[in-house]
Amino acid sequence: MAYTKIKIQGTIEVKTGLHIGGDDSFSAIGAIDSPVVRDPLTRDPVIPGSTLKGKMRALLAREMGTVPAGGRGGFENDCREIKRLFGSSQKGSDAAGAGMQMSRLQFSDCFMRNKDDLPQIFENKFENTIDRLTSIPNPRQIERVVRGAKFGFEIIYNVENPDEVAEDFKNIATAMNLLENDYLGGGGTRGNGRVCFTDVAAAVVTGDADFPVPELR
Repeated sequence: MAYTKIKIQGTIEVKTGLHIGGDDSFSAIGAIDSPVVRDPLTRDPVIPGSTLKGKMRALLAREMGTVPAGGRGGFENDCREIKRLFGSSQKGSDAAGAGMQMSRLQFSDCFMRNKDDLPQIFENKFENTIDRLTSIPNPRQIERVVRGAKFGFEIIYNVENPDEVAEDFKNIATAMNLLENDYLGGGGTRGNGRVCFTDVAAAVVTGDADFPVPELR
């Protein structure tokens, strides 16, 4: 079998205001305290591929019973199925699948698709924390991408073992479903970051495949 790649693509639709933090090293008086990350060329919001990858991995690890290692260990306790999808930088090797491993998944940054269809792209959410000892308020403004915004996503899956493709795709689908029932970005417990995946499709883009490409939705 030739070196084969499968492209998974579709749309991430924002259901509640999305906040993925950007650079807030300077904030003038009255300005947004926590802006969202933006494409430096267009200044439009963007979902970094690293954010999507990290969240999907963390949720799938929790689903499969992995407890993150402390300190710099990170995901070193992840099972073989997760490591082969998301990679591992852990040194050494053992029968349980530890050791450095390339990720079968390659995530791209997600750029906005429907900018011209929305009356606005950003909104300011006002939040306030109260010091329980002094009762002094600490108001702040959080920038969010408005609900209804759509981002195109693209993930490349490298076929390394045809016998494991079906299981890998099942785990990818599980991670996507978990994310839809969790949140992306910051402030999820306060209502931010609910998203859903739509128009998801997968197709061979490099090489060939003597097996059917599994469906994800």
